[in-house]
Amino acid sequence: RNMKTSSRTVVLAAAAALAAVSGSGLSGCPKDIALKITNVYENGDTQFHYDYCENLKDGRGYTAGIAGFCTGTADAWEVIQRYHKMTGGNDAFSPMDKVLAQYAENGSDSTSGLGNYCNVWGRLGKSDANFRRAQDSVRDEMYFDPSQKYADKLGLKLDVSRAQLYDTAIQHGTGNDMDSLNALIRYTNQQLPASAPLNSGSTLTINGLKVDEIAWLRKFIEIRTADLKHPRERENQGGNYWAQTTYRTKSYSYIIDQGQFMFGRSVRILDNDGKPMSVSC
Repeated sequence: RNMKTSSRTVVLAAAAALAAVSGSGLSGCPKDIALKITNVYENGDTQFHYDYCENLKDGRGYTAGIAGFCTGTADAWEVIQRYHKMTGGNDAFSPMDKVLAQYAENGSDSTSGLGNYCNVWGRLGKSDANFRRAQDSVRDEMYFDPSQKYADKLGLKLDVSRAQLYDTAIQHGTGNDMDSLNALIRYTNQQLPASAPLNSGSTLTINGLKVDEIAWLRKFIEIRTADLKHPRERENQGGNYWAQTTYRTKSYSYIIDQGQFMFGRSVRILDNDGKPMSVSC
């Protein structure tokens, strides 16, 4: 699993700010493929690991579930609160509520007082449909939906572009820190060439310039790759973890190079070892 930026604690506010933007976003088979592509980068396969849980010792407490929800970045607490609403607040997580709320508020990496947390998460992830639905809804609300709103604001029309923004949201967060999806979009728009070839069938208007969508996406991937190698936020620099995940951007560059701008029933990507594989819905 990969490190997650703690900027995700402010992601709900960022999502609210984007709520007025209209757009369809990825749905159906293209959304399923986008989610599965990110699963490959996160887990090494296309499965949704609702039961996954471990302490990566990366400064974010326990990391768990389909989006790497962390006890130290508040999104795990969001999932558990969503689950509490389904159970009436009386479930196996309830005895841990006070500690979980404290760690979410303080951004603590401590796991003290959460002795059987992973056992509970793993058991419910395997057996409880409500807990899986809670994970799905928080993933969409905190990461997928905000990424698609940013895509709407940019006028992105291609599935590959929208899927790349989702993958970035999962790893970098959708808050306002210097490594966030929002920041990477801003850096990309600041560094666009004066003109770009028009060959993808989709043209964006950025800073008053007409820019081909794939030209914009290639620049975005270049900016993101540089950020992975040299994160701006100190909390993302420890252990050189992000620099080890450039397979994510290499894989999307491969998708572009293969001309897979719109997702059909199957898309060819590179796995985490750089080998071609298919992802299907």
